[in-house]
Amino acid sequence: MADPKGFLNHEREIAKTRPVEERVKDWNEVYQPGSLLPIISKQASRCMDCGIPFCHNGCPLGNLIPEWNDYAYREDWTEASERLHATNNFPEFTGRLCPAPCEAACVLGINQPPVTIKNVEVSIIDKAWDNGDVTPQPPERLSGKTVAVIGSGPAGLAAAQQLTRAGHTVAVYERADRIGGLLRYGIPEFKMEKRHINRRIEQMRAEGTKFRTEVEIGRDLDAKKLRKRYDAVVIAAGSTTSRDLPVPGRELNGIHFAMEYLPLANKVQEGDLTVAPISAEGKHVVVIGGGDTGADCVGTAHRQGAASVTQLEIMPQPGEERNANQPWPTFPMLYKVTSAHEEGGERVYSVSTTHFEGDEEGNVQWLHLTEVEFKDGRPEPKPGTERKIPAQLVTLAMGFTGTDRENGLVEQFGLELDERGNVARDADFATNVPGVYVAGDAGRGQSLIVWAIAEGRSAAKGVDRFLTGASALPAPIKPTDRALTV
Repeated sequence: MADPKGFLNHEREIAKTRPVEERVKDWNEVYQPGSLLPIISKQASRCMDCGIPFCHNGCPLGNLIPEWNDYAYREDWTEASERLHATNNFPEFTGRLCPAPCEAACVLGINQPPVTIKNVEVSIIDKAWDNGDVTPQPPERLSGKTVAVIGSGPAGLAAAQQLTRAGHTVAVYERADRIGGLLRYGIPEFKMEKRHINRRIEQMRAEGTKFRTEVEIGRDLDAKKLRKRYDAVVIAAGSTTSRDLPVPGRELNGIHFAMEYLPLANKVQEGDLTVAPISAEGKHVVVIGGGDTGADCVGTAHRQGAASVTQLEIMPQPGEERNANQPWPTFPMLYKVTSAHEEGGERVYSVSTTHFEGDEEGNVQWLHLTEVEFKDGRPEPKPGTERKIPAQLVTLAMGFTGTDRENGLVEQFGLELDERGNVARDADFATNVPGVYVAGDAGRGQSLIVWAIAEGRSAAKGVDRFLTGASALPAPIKPTDRALTV
């Protein structure tokens, strides 16, 4: 273990962010470069040899957190990286983007601030890249079997890497022009610079994984033809159908899904566009949805020079500490101030949009809302609380309702769906179509990046077993596993 008295001697200290007035002028990551290494050994020493590390239960990947905390405390970065990669293909992604359910389940967190597991994780992997410890791991021999992976988000990439290393010939199909899925075009640059994706892709290419961009299965290539071409298929197409807001005025110009707005800002950073066609510059911006995607819209609007930013959430404002009905080690709903919220704007809770109002040219100008209170679990308008706020750009960040049904993929494969509109699968992540498997949000529904990677790894085991009759690949979760919540 690390320092037996570490949690008594050291207080929790997290990564420092750059000054707001500096970072809103660029798109670089918000954290101060190099700020973690001077403190990370002490922070890792707070891991307390608790006997039963519930952080393992909080993380669906089954990360060996106490082990790599110990190596980080001793500054043995090579061994720390080996332990980290034993369960996680892409710790530089999760260390930047995951909301850290492992920290919510940390035993120290019962009566103290938990270990900064996420910061330790990202420190280890960044050091591993700097030291050259992350290298290609091509298979010793090829199986002669071929696999197509549809989608290049975290689930698809994890499945592809696992299957490539098992000796199968894998091709990843991505409908966008670059690999990465929502990691590429849904996550703003200030949360994760895309160079982290690029070097992982190069590692995977060196291992033998093939990539096919700008090919949408169902539209550009018939799913039945794809199935005939490969011995197995993994569908990791995500849950990409955005939840809409069917209220009067929805048809006005200037109202967009978050996934229409955010990718354009990323394309500017990639050099494809000079100016984003949908921009917040000089506009009063309203973001509907209080989750992480909504916060991404807030931070993007700040950097584009919005006149004002208001974020709306229909649920009441959470507390800053655990409620009694959300006990440790469950993942609590807490009031969270992200880096985007630190940069300004207003957050309004317990409100619902009633309608939009536009100008004579059909452009949205006002959003009408009302306060709500919950009765029997349903929001009810509070009479006399109606008002309107300026809104010249509105982004809808209210989550997703399932995988794409319009591109033909589901129909052409003949896939069965579950009651929630996700692709149905059995205990091996197999669909009703022989040789076709599903991983990530397409099968689970909207979830976290750690669950996506865990799904990709687990589905890879099912595919490997289907192709060879047995598999030594790890499967950290079952399709029926769910997050540790009340």
